[in-house]
Amino acid sequence: MTTSARSFAAGLWDTTRTVIWALLIAGVFRTVFYQPFWIPSGSMKETLLIGDFLFVNKFAYGWSRHSCPLSLCPIEGRLFGTMPERGDIVVFRHPVSGADYIKRLIGLPGDRIQVRNGVLYLNGQVVPRQHDGAFAEAFERQGAAAQLPRCENAPVAPGLQCLKSRMIETLPNGVSYPVLNITNASRADNTPEFIVPEGHFFFMGDNRDNSIDSRFPQSAGGVGFVPFENLIGRADRVIFSSAGSSMLAFWTWRPDRFFHALHD
Repeated sequence: MTTSARSFAAGLWDTTRTVIWALLIAGVFRTVFYQPFWIPSGSMKETLLIGDFLFVNKFAYGWSRHSCPLSLCPIEGRLFGTMPERGDIVVFRHPVSGADYIKRLIGLPGDRIQVRNGVLYLNGQVVPRQHDGAFAEAFERQGAAAQLPRCENAPVAPGLQCLKSRMIETLPNGVSYPVLNITNASRADNTPEFIVPEGHFFFMGDNRDNSIDSRFPQSAGGVGFVPFENLIGRADRVIFSSAGSSMLAFWTWRPDRFFHALHD
């Protein structure tokens, strides 16, 4: 092999090695630090829309057995991070099915939670909310699952406006967010009082009449109480959003939601 051929081979190997290391580092970074997540349903409208794409911060609450590859994490305790707070938008694994869910954290360990006539009570006190108009969207199929939205003004003809009452709810720690409402008479609008066990959390969707969350028991397909070790991470920002069934359909992109922050 000539000197020039050897130099070319060495340069090619160096480039290949650099690419391999870059891919390995990117893979580890994705596995350990962040996890991509597509919003498949409307349970968190209007905060999250079907077709939103975001990265979940897996270090927000420290290490967990779901956040760490192989044996890099301690079995007990957190390496660093903060404890979850009321109002956080959290991705977690369903305690029974293992499927990934995204909801808003409402109840901490020891909290007493109840919904009466659609109004949220936390530790015996009403969680204040203010009416703030209506949330409007076209009555048409959304996302890859082609779901039709539920409407307070039903029946609605295809393509016309589907409306839901919009309110701003504020938790005791000052976190405010919009919630949507269709009715105050559903099963989830009138619940028993839940007492959140130690090491567990209580989640609800912002689209209150279109969310299977901690108000429903796991025996009935609901979320129930979610243990800390099932938390994957906190959602902080929408990176990309598409109203269509494919991210390649550029005419359905929502540029106003690109890099949209989910917290003030």
